[in-house]
Amino acid sequence: MTEDLVAAKQALRAEIRDRRRNMSAHERDADTAAITEHLKHLVAARGVKKLSCYLATPTEPETRPFLTWAYENNIEVLLPVTRDDGLLDWAIANDTPDENIGLFGLPEPTGELLGPIAINGVDLIIVPASAVDKKGVRMGWGRGYFDKTLGSMGKRPPVYAIVFDGEYVDSLPREVHDQPVTGVVTPSALITF
Repeated sequence: MTEDLVAAKQALRAEIRDRRRNMSAHERDADTAAITEHLKHLVAARGVKKLSCYLATPTEPETRPFLTWAYENNIEVLLPVTRDDGLLDWAIANDTPDENIGLFGLPEPTGELLGPIAINGVDLIIVPASAVDKKGVRMGWGRGYFDKTLGSMGKRPPVYAIVFDGEYVDSLPREVHDQPVTGVVTPSALITF
Protein backbone atom coordinates (compact mmCIF):
# COMPACT_ATOMS: atom_id res chain seq x y z
CA MET A 1 0.00 0.00 0.00
CA THR A 2 1.50 3.29 -1.04
CA GLU A 3 1.03 6.63 0.65
CA ASP A 4 -0.38 8.00 -2.63
CA LEU A 5 -3.10 5.33 -2.67
CA VAL A 6 -4.04 6.03 0.95
CA ALA A 7 -4.13 9.78 0.28
CA ALA A 8 -6.27 9.29 -2.85
CA LYS A 9 -8.79 7.20 -0.92
CA GLN A 10 -8.90 9.70 1.96
CA ALA A 11 -9.50 12.59 -0.44
CA LEU A 12 -12.26 10.73 -2.25
CA ARG A 13 -13.95 9.81 1.05
CA ALA A 14 -13.83 13.45 2.18
CA GLU A 15 -15.40 14.58 -1.10
CA ILE A 16 -18.17 11.99 -0.79
CA ARG A 17 -18.88 12.93 2.84
CA ASP A 18 -19.17 16.57 1.80
CA ARG A 19 -21.56 15.80 -1.06
CA ARG A 20 -23.70 13.64 1.20
CA ARG A 21 -23.93 16.36 3.85
CA ASN A 22 -25.16 18.81 1.20
CA MET A 23 -28.01 16.65 -0.11
CA SER A 24 -31.48 18.10 0.36
CA ALA A 25 -34.11 16.27 2.41
CA HIS A 26 -36.21 15.91 -0.76
CA GLU A 27 -33.33 14.24 -2.65
CA ARG A 28 -32.63 11.94 0.28
CA ASP A 29 -36.31 10.91 0.61
CA ALA A 30 -36.64 10.19 -3.12
CA ASP A 31 -33.38 8.19 -3.11
CA THR A 32 -34.51 6.22 -0.04
CA ALA A 33 -37.78 5.25 -1.72
CA ALA A 34 -35.99 4.12 -4.90
CA ILE A 35 -33.28 2.17 -3.05
CA THR A 36 -35.92 0.46 -0.89
CA GLU A 37 -37.78 -0.72 -4.00
CA HIS A 38 -34.56 -2.07 -5.55
CA LEU A 39 -33.71 -3.92 -2.34
CA LYS A 40 -37.20 -5.47 -2.17
CA HIS A 41 -36.80 -6.65 -5.76
CA LEU A 42 -33.34 -8.08 -5.03
CA VAL A 43 -34.61 -10.03 -2.02
CA ALA A 44 -37.65 -11.34 -3.91
CA ALA A 45 -35.67 -12.31 -7.03
CA ARG A 46 -33.15 -14.27 -4.97
CA GLY A 47 -35.71 -15.88 -2.64
CA VAL A 48 -33.86 -14.53 0.40
CA LYS A 49 -35.07 -15.70 3.82
CA LYS A 50 -32.15 -14.39 5.91
CA LEU A 51 -29.82 -11.50 5.19
CA SER A 52 -27.43 -9.06 6.79
CA CYS A 53 -27.79 -5.32 6.41
CA TYR A 54 -26.87 -2.27 8.51
CA LEU A 55 -28.42 0.75 10.22
CA ALA A 56 -27.56 3.76 8.09
CA THR A 57 -25.90 6.83 9.55
CA PRO A 58 -27.61 10.19 8.84
CA THR A 59 -25.56 10.76 5.67
CA GLU A 60 -25.73 7.21 4.25
CA PRO A 61 -28.45 5.92 1.95
CA GLU A 62 -31.25 5.11 4.41
CA THR A 63 -31.92 1.42 5.14
CA ARG A 64 -34.64 1.61 7.82
CA PRO A 65 -37.68 1.51 5.46
CA PHE A 66 -36.21 -1.61 3.86
CA LEU A 67 -35.54 -3.15 7.30
CA THR A 68 -39.17 -2.47 8.30
CA TRP A 69 -40.38 -4.15 5.11
CA ALA A 70 -38.12 -7.16 5.73
CA TYR A 71 -39.40 -7.53 9.29
CA GLU A 72 -43.03 -7.31 8.10
CA ASN A 73 -42.30 -10.00 5.50
CA ASN A 74 -40.70 -12.45 7.95
CA ILE A 75 -37.20 -12.05 6.56
CA GLU A 76 -34.61 -12.44 9.29
CA VAL A 77 -32.06 -9.62 9.26
CA LEU A 78 -28.73 -9.57 11.07
CA LEU A 79 -27.33 -6.14 11.87
CA PRO A 80 -23.64 -5.48 12.63
CA VAL A 81 -22.20 -4.41 15.95
CA THR A 82 -18.61 -3.12 15.91
CA ARG A 83 -16.06 -4.59 18.30
CA ASP A 84 -12.76 -3.30 19.64
CA ASP A 85 -10.88 -6.19 17.99
CA GLY A 86 -11.85 -5.07 14.46
CA LEU A 87 -14.48 -7.78 13.97
CA LEU A 88 -18.22 -7.44 13.56
CA ASP A 89 -20.66 -9.05 15.93
CA TRP A 90 -24.30 -9.52 14.89
CA ALA A 91 -27.75 -9.02 16.40
CA ILE A 92 -31.16 -9.85 14.97
CA ALA A 93 -33.18 -6.85 13.79
CA ASN A 94 -36.54 -6.36 15.44
CA ASP A 95 -39.50 -4.02 15.14
CA THR A 96 -38.31 -1.64 17.84
CA PRO A 97 -36.92 1.78 16.90
CA ASP A 98 -34.43 1.48 19.77
CA GLU A 99 -30.80 1.75 18.77
CA ASN A 100 -27.47 1.88 20.55
CA ILE A 101 -24.57 4.15 19.67
CA GLY A 102 -21.57 1.96 19.00
CA LEU A 103 -17.92 2.56 18.34
CA PHE A 104 -17.24 5.58 16.14
CA GLY A 105 -20.74 6.93 16.95
CA LEU A 106 -22.44 4.51 14.55
CA PRO A 107 -26.03 3.36 15.10
CA GLU A 108 -26.24 -0.27 16.20
CA PRO A 109 -29.06 -2.64 17.10
CA THR A 110 -30.19 -3.54 20.56
CA GLY A 111 -30.55 -7.20 21.41
CA GLU A 112 -28.54 -10.31 22.08
CA LEU A 113 -25.17 -10.56 20.37
CA LEU A 114 -24.76 -13.69 18.24
CA GLY A 115 -21.01 -13.65 17.58
CA PRO A 116 -18.94 -12.93 14.45
CA ILE A 117 -19.75 -16.21 12.68
CA ALA A 118 -23.53 -15.66 12.76
CA ILE A 119 -23.29 -14.04 9.32
CA ASN A 120 -22.27 -17.37 7.78
CA GLY A 121 -25.93 -18.43 7.61
CA VAL A 122 -27.31 -15.57 5.51
CA ASP A 123 -28.50 -15.71 1.88
CA LEU A 124 -27.52 -12.12 1.04
CA ILE A 125 -25.20 -9.47 2.48
CA ILE A 126 -25.94 -5.76 2.09
CA VAL A 127 -23.03 -3.48 2.98
CA PRO A 128 -22.44 0.25 3.23
CA ALA A 129 -19.90 1.90 0.96
CA SER A 130 -18.52 5.30 0.15
CA ALA A 131 -18.26 4.30 -3.53
CA VAL A 132 -18.30 1.29 -5.86
CA ASP A 133 -16.75 1.00 -9.29
CA LYS A 134 -17.85 -0.84 -12.41
CA LYS A 135 -15.58 -3.81 -11.65
CA GLY A 136 -17.14 -4.38 -8.23
CA VAL A 137 -14.43 -2.67 -6.21
CA ARG A 138 -16.00 -1.32 -3.01
CA MET A 139 -14.45 1.50 -1.06
CA GLY A 140 -15.64 1.65 2.53
CA TRP A 141 -14.85 4.25 5.14
CA GLY A 142 -11.35 3.02 6.00
CA ARG A 143 -11.82 0.89 9.09
CA GLY A 144 -11.89 -2.48 7.32
CA TYR A 145 -14.71 -4.13 9.31
CA PHE A 146 -16.63 -5.40 6.29
CA ASP A 147 -13.48 -6.31 4.35
CA LYS A 148 -12.34 -8.49 7.28
CA THR A 149 -15.76 -10.10 7.58
CA LEU A 150 -16.11 -10.82 3.86
CA GLY A 151 -12.51 -11.97 3.55
CA SER A 152 -12.95 -14.48 6.37
CA MET A 153 -16.00 -16.21 4.89
CA GLY A 154 -15.36 -19.58 3.27
CA LYS A 155 -18.61 -19.64 1.30
CA ARG A 156 -19.84 -16.13 0.74
CA PRO A 157 -23.37 -15.34 -0.46
CA PRO A 158 -23.96 -12.46 -2.88
CA VAL A 159 -22.80 -9.09 -1.52
CA TYR A 160 -24.42 -5.82 -2.62
CA ALA A 161 -23.28 -2.33 -1.65
CA ILE A 162 -25.62 0.66 -1.40
CA VAL A 163 -24.48 4.05 -2.69
CA PHE A 164 -25.98 7.19 -4.17
CA ASP A 165 -25.90 7.54 -7.96
CA GLY A 166 -22.79 9.75 -8.14
CA GLU A 167 -20.87 7.21 -6.04
CA TYR A 168 -21.09 4.45 -8.65
CA VAL A 169 -17.97 5.35 -10.62
CA ASP A 170 -15.76 4.05 -13.44
CA SER A 171 -12.82 3.05 -11.24
CA LEU A 172 -11.53 3.26 -7.68
CA PRO A 173 -8.12 2.80 -6.09
CA ARG A 174 -7.86 -0.74 -4.75
CA GLU A 175 -5.77 -2.24 -1.98
CA VAL A 176 -5.03 -5.95 -1.56
CA HIS A 177 -7.44 -6.36 1.37
CA ASP A 178 -10.40 -4.67 -0.41
CA GLN A 179 -13.14 -7.24 -0.95
CA PRO A 180 -15.18 -7.02 -4.15
CA VAL A 181 -18.98 -6.94 -4.19
CA THR A 182 -21.41 -8.90 -6.36
CA GLY A 183 -23.46 -5.84 -7.19
CA VAL A 184 -24.50 -2.32 -6.31
CA VAL A 185 -27.82 -0.70 -5.43
CA THR A 186 -28.28 2.98 -6.29
CA PRO A 187 -31.45 5.07 -6.53
CA SER A 188 -31.35 4.63 -10.32
CA ALA A 189 -30.36 0.98 -10.65
CA LEU A 190 -29.82 -2.47 -9.25
CA ILE A 191 -26.65 -3.78 -10.93
CA THR A 192 -25.13 -7.24 -10.70
CA PHE A 193 -21.56 -7.57 -11.93
